[in-house]
Amino acid sequence: MVFTLMPIIFLIGIILVALEDVIKINKTAIVLAMSIILWGLFLLDADAILAHNTALSLFSEELPHFSNLTLHERITEFMETSLIHALGDVSSTLFFIMGSMALIEMIDVHGAFSMISHWIRIENKRLLLWLISGLTFLFSAIIGNLATVIVMITVVSKILKKRPDRLLFACMIIVASNAGGSWSPIGDVTTLMLWTGGNLSMSQQASHVIIPALCMLIIPLIATTFMLENGPIRNADPEEDTNRLGEHISNRFKTTLLVITLLSFISVPILQTWIDLPPFMGIFLGLVAIWIITDRRYGAKKSDLFQRLRMGHAFTRIDISTVLYFLGVLLSVDALKTAGQLDLLAHTFEKLFPAPESIALMLGVCSSFLDNVALVAAAIGMYPIQVAGPFMADGIFWTFLAYCGVTGGSLLIIGSASGITAMGLEKIPFSYYLKKFTPWVTIAYFVGAGVFLLLYA
Repeated sequence: MVFTLMPIIFLIGIILVALEDVIKINKTAIVLAMSIILWGLFLLDADAILAHNTALSLFSEELPHFSNLTLHERITEFMETSLIHALGDVSSTLFFIMGSMALIEMIDVHGAFSMISHWIRIENKRLLLWLISGLTFLFSAIIGNLATVIVMITVVSKILKKRPDRLLFACMIIVASNAGGSWSPIGDVTTLMLWTGGNLSMSQQASHVIIPALCMLIIPLIATTFMLENGPIRNADPEEDTNRLGEHISNRFKTTLLVITLLSFISVPILQTWIDLPPFMGIFLGLVAIWIITDRRYGAKKSDLFQRLRMGHAFTRIDISTVLYFLGVLLSVDALKTAGQLDLLAHTFEKLFPAPESIALMLGVCSSFLDNVALVAAAIGMYPIQVAGPFMADGIFWTFLAYCGVTGGSLLIIGSASGITAMGLEKIPFSYYLKKFTPWVTIAYFVGAGVFLLLYA
């Protein structure tokens, strides 16, 4: 009974996340409650669930002292170890996200975004759309699609004042950020999980996914170009910028912080490849560098204004609810994985979709309304890495899943963290995105998938 109830609760939780605006309950509260309920149910009925699960016997084989324990003691130790192991895997991803948020917050509070908006001198809206979309595509691969969405929407809000224009730009930023994030190991939480899990290497992902990702970008971009009313840009006045802290900082220092931030993100895959340094430690290197620089610059200043420019104050402005949202989703998936539901789902998928590529394609479509983080985490749990075949490291399944899992989240605005973030920043109505962007994004998704299969299948 409990074994069947767990996936039902998971599906209900994900649906409630999609209906967040209707039920007026924050998605983070929903997924945290879901993770607690799933693990709680598992713990209550662990004896019955694990009786039909090979995980306990495999765990017992690795620890010889288990032979001296009773069945209940074995299950208790297995559950404790499984939960701690799940939390350890999740923490690596969460610390990376938190470090990224802190870096973005530091360059924001120093007024670097306003400086970027002043650098952009294009006066034609359609040319600006192409520039912003191109930059978003590239930056997503370097600093991740979630951070890029925050950066680019902030920049656009300082350039454009008309809400209809900002809505089109914001929706296109979602599409471009997910397309750009699909071909980089640090471009999205899902690709980060594939990379840190050993499923996919940086060179394999970048070389095989970038062309389909460009298809995913260009088709909606062309369509959006004709949606946008052509004409001059009505720039926001500099004095209307609400970030007054940045006025006290030189452009040279702002540029220094920008360069350090970009280098820290770029160094993450390099350090991981060379010395196997975990991604969150790589991002912490840049964090420490900026922390030291800003402490040395503002440490002797007593003014509250300058103290707000220090790293310690930046941590107070991190969006912890987003971090906890990912925590809830990933822990929920781990509960289903440990209980064995994902293995059962894997066998069902193999019967319905014999080709691994079709499994990845359908997971991408499902990610448009079931959260791509949860689905990719489920796929990683369902299909262990094999020595040969499509499920081996750098195999076609994982490579195609990197494309489908990230770009599929663009089919609906609620399908990705970047879409949900943009939805909150610009108050984008669900129906607006569904009407104007979903048809074009769907076409682009399948065109990109077709290009990938034509080239590499």
